[in-house]
Amino acid sequence: MSESISPVELIFGASLEVQLVIYVLLLLSIISWVMIVQRWLVLSSASRGVFSFEQRFWSGIDLSQLYKEGSQMQKDNQPVVGMENIFRAGFKEFMRLRQKNEVAKEAVMDGAQRAMRVAYSREEEKLERHLPFLATVGSVSPYIGLFGTVIGIMNAFLGLATQSQTTLQAVAPGIAEALIVTAIGLFAAIPAVVSYNRYAAKVENITGSYITFSDEFSSILHRQLYSS
Repeated sequence: MSESISPVELIFGASLEVQLVIYVLLLLSIISWVMIVQRWLVLSSASRGVFSFEQRFWSGIDLSQLYKEGSQMQKDNQPVVGMENIFRAGFKEFMRLRQKNEVAKEAVMDGAQRAMRVAYSREEEKLERHLPFLATVGSVSPYIGLFGTVIGIMNAFLGLATQSQTTLQAVAPGIAEALIVTAIGLFAAIPAVVSYNRYAAKVENITGSYITFSDEFSSILHRQLYSS
């Protein structure tokens, strides 16, 4: 009875072309897993930041005091992210323009809203960073694996041409070598696709909270400006 060949032996015994495809897939898998973990940390922190800041904002605290607390956090090298950055950008521009008597009230509101839109765009960019790479790995990896599989099968059949007798035992290692590339391609693609879909939905949820807050905060600033 012949001894079975392990997947590791198939990989190291594969042709140079197939090995290159395998190494590319493994590299993509490693990079995507690093980004998966990194994105999870970033999005989890952003979600906690939304909850924490909303509690502070709607607790009835004075807006100037809330802004000072954020400034102190920055001085203490504590992270100020997400929704609080949007608040700080809008409130800072609002107070700066409001102190100028020659600036019309409409211009004050436009400036504050513009500052919040810029801050929102920056926060959205931070949340979406590396997601396109995960989408690319998820969509391309199976095709890279298929490319390696085709090469492996071609090599297996070309090897049969040099043999006088064709047997399953002769062709099996080459076919197995080819199919393992497909498996590695799926191994790289599936986590990337699942993570991208989950993170994209989470980003949409978080940015939706940012937009809602920006609208609510604009209404608060509008009342403050026109009631004074």
